[in-house]
Amino acid sequence: MSVTSAGSASGAGELAGRVAIVTGAASGIGRATARRMAHAGAAVMLADRDEVRGNEAAAALAGEGCTARFFRVDVTREDEVRALVRETVAAYGGLDVLANNAGIKGSEVATAEVDAAEFERVLAVNLTGTFLTMKHGIAAMLAGRGGAVVNNASMLAMVGVAHHAAYAASKGGVVQLTRTAAIEYASRNVRVNSLCPGFTDSEMVNRNVITYAKVLVPMGRLATPDEIADLAVFLASDRAAYITGAAIAIDGGYTAR
Repeated sequence: MSVTSAGSASGAGELAGRVAIVTGAASGIGRATARRMAHAGAAVMLADRDEVRGNEAAAALAGEGCTARFFRVDVTREDEVRALVRETVAAYGGLDVLANNAGIKGSEVATAEVDAAEFERVLAVNLTGTFLTMKHGIAAMLAGRGGAVVNNASMLAMVGVAHHAAYAASKGGVVQLTRTAAIEYASRNVRVNSLCPGFTDSEMVNRNVITYAKVLVPMGRLATPDEIADLAVFLASDRAAYITGAAIAIDGGYTAR
């Protein structure tokens, strides 16, 4: 584990006094979410497999006056996830927010052409990884004052798109896992929601998708990672106190077509 911390630049923010774990925090939506939550006042544990970029992201937040640490984790390994949650609680005194962003896309081929091992790998990272962090994260929240889980699903959990069998199946599973846990823990002060981004300007998007999105997305553009992160902060905050079990599209109108 690497440690980087400083006094929060946003101590009076809407997540002031909260402790957050953000997975997939080395890049893309995960990194933007970690930054937004840190600037909203949370002490953030950035978690990712990429140690180089993860440490760089934590150092950048410290340079902005935020409190942040990096922990290397493979979310498909329960022992590593358990250690992530344990270390977060030991470092910051508890856990209030879990933002699950770790994910992979897989090959863009028709269902009959998908490699079975790759299908299992996509589900392992996107769905089982989300389950494992929820399992140990929610347990830590229940031992404290409760909390909020924000799972990054996808608009592909809501609509069908060709050549994304593994990814769509995994993200549909994330939405159902979210709903199940929301019901289970609603009376115990733990809220669980999922956000469902559309085409977002991140490393998962290639040039063909950008062209496609500009034609089919009613708003005519991709989302920025910060726009997705802003919804994650809202769902983690007290402003969303009566929202649980939701799957919220943030896709420029794509699923409204």
